[in-house]
Amino acid sequence: MELKKIYFAAGCFWGTEHFFRKLPGVAATCVGFANGSTPSPSYREVYTDTTGYAETVEVEYDPARMPLKQLVEAFFTIIDPLSLNRQGEDEGTRYRTGIYYEDEADLTAIDAAFNREQEWQGKPLCVEKEPLRNFYPAEEEHQDYLIKHADGYCHVDLKAFRYAGMLKELESLVKGVGDEVGVMANTAALIHETMGFWWTGFYRVADESHLALGPFQGPVACYSIGFGKGVCGTAWKREASVVVEDVELFPGHIACSSASRSEIVVPVFDSERKVRAVLDIDSDKLATFDDIDRRMLEIAMEIVAREIY
Repeated sequence: MELKKIYFAAGCFWGTEHFFRKLPGVAATCVGFANGSTPSPSYREVYTDTTGYAETVEVEYDPARMPLKQLVEAFFTIIDPLSLNRQGEDEGTRYRTGIYYEDEADLTAIDAAFNREQEWQGKPLCVEKEPLRNFYPAEEEHQDYLIKHADGYCHVDLKAFRYAGMLKELESLVKGVGDEVGVMANTAALIHETMGFWWTGFYRVADESHLALGPFQGPVACYSIGFGKGVCGTAWKREASVVVEDVELFPGHIACSSASRSEIVVPVFDSERKVRAVLDIDSDKLATFDDIDRRMLEIAMEIVAREIY
């Protein structure tokens, strides 16, 4: 399939570029300046906040491998979407967040991701969504900056980088396999080893009433969980991810192990958006999981679902 381009402003473009270049399906990146007023601006000019430009990364990607909606959801992983003109320690209009598109048809996928993020946040997003008016590449010294300067400044959470690399490895691991149990087994192992979780595994929909234990990594687990029961059954019923900071406070929590303290469960959908399984991850510490885990694990499960359902 033909490659496409999309443009992301996510604060300082050094870490933003480094993140996107790690994702599966991303063929090329270029840092630069978008949607300003001064022709061919320099980095020093943009830094004054008088040119109207935002530090932006041009992302060239294969939509067959990384659909635009998933790419936008990955973008939300590395920003605070409720912060205006500030990301991390960087402040100014050049550090505003936004998505700039060349193809009007891309709005469908962008809007879908925006609406989902706004529903999750429960507040209006401080993220621009506009046609690309102009884009000028930054000077060569800023391209691939964190490769040239491994100790360079970056506002992106290091966990997001680990997830991005894991997603690329996951895509290669499951491509063309087709075997549900085998794919789930290796996916659980990859996530478990990469992220260092306490328990990682799948529960598969056995019938309309319960989930059955699937491949997993970690201590022994419950064989069966009812529809709407516990965190796993609740995620199945809601058809949405559930993040729990303290499992003891979750109504109806099923204690497969007393060592489990916090949990995240992500549904796995087939092509008709029917839940076929859930990914269940437990931690032996409180408040382990956040929006980075939720967004990136949801993308991971979409990669898995494309191969087995």
